[in-house]
Amino acid sequence: MLKVPLRLYADAQFASPYAMSVFVALREKQLAFELFGVDLGSGANREESYAAESLTQRVPTLAHGDFALSESSAITEYLDDTFPETLVYPRDRHLRARARQVQAWLRSDLLPIRQERSTEVVFYKNEAPALTAAAEQAVEKLYFAADRLLSQDASNLFGDWCIADTDLALMLNRLVMNGDDVPAKLASYAARQWERASVQQWVKLDRPPL
Repeated sequence: MLKVPLRLYADAQFASPYAMSVFVALREKQLAFELFGVDLGSGANREESYAAESLTQRVPTLAHGDFALSESSAITEYLDDTFPETLVYPRDRHLRARARQVQAWLRSDLLPIRQERSTEVVFYKNEAPALTAAAEQAVEKLYFAADRLLSQDASNLFGDWCIADTDLALMLNRLVMNGDDVPAKLASYAARQWERASVQQWVKLDRPPL
């Protein structure tokens, strides 16, 4: 049987946390895929050919043969359903639901952190100014939830690694890599997650200048 090709469309700077999440999932599953950059700055995501495939005109988009899907957590769930040999979500239904909760929260909340600590801090080493009061409140919420989810010496959220670990580590590293004050337990967790081979493969991609 011929293998159906996989194509991942990410932002041209490879700085999207959501494209990173899908890239890591594909690497963890040891699936062969082609990686393409989409120049969001020039509006390439709104061009008819890409818009028709993506539907939401966003990155990432994964094309699997003639089926295409955007929105990162939808993609990683699809990958687990389609390629279940190596899972990126917990097998236990409660833990799997919790992992999805963490992913949905990181994507829908904490906007001041995402605005004031963009991934340019992480992937381009750009320094950001001091956090505003609104961002400080979001940081407190992030630290509270992460602290409750992680035991003192936890390497992963739920025992075995899952894709929500990559997403949470990136959110924490927006702060860690800018030199913000991050509790030692959370900074240590983020550092361990960052050493994961699949994560480092994304980190080491060649990026064009901003």
